[in-house]
Amino acid sequence: MYRLERTQIFNLPIEKVFSFFQSPENLEVITPDELSFKIKTPKPLIMKEGAVFDYKIKLGFIPFPWKTLITKYNPPFVFQDIQTFGPYKKWEHTHEFIDLGDKTKMIDTVEYDLFPKFLRSFAHKLYVKNQVEKIFDHRYEILENMFSENKKLEEIYQ
Repeated sequence: MYRLERTQIFNLPIEKVFSFFQSPENLEVITPDELSFKIKTPKPLIMKEGAVFDYKIKLGFIPFPWKTLITKYNPPFVFQDIQTFGPYKKWEHTHEFIDLGDKTKMIDTVEYDLFPKFLRSFAHKLYVKNQVEKIFDHRYEILENMFSENKKLEEIYQ
């Protein structure tokens, strides 16, 4: 099993930050273009515990369906999703938000595993680890730009 954790601080109150992250549509904004991320679930997309969302992504040249189940939803502090169908053996993504007054600390934690077992270590070192890190590095940069001090709330929530 593998784990990735990213921490980011936003100059916005927790309710505004959580509102952005709980919207599945915003995944299209913060996901690298080369993944060709598309939401397949018909709208409206309602975030709640037990909600299921279907996506399509590309890893390299190979398209994969991805089904996500929301297993924990406690606004504005945390939500968790797991992949129930997709390219990983396990994918558990926890989004935690900590109120810092006029700022918000977000802790993004992903625990994931690969299959088949005999290729796991090799595939992780060769491709998967870098790919997962690249996705979350991209998200970090996009979010830094979107939620920078120079941006007004009206610009972000148009």
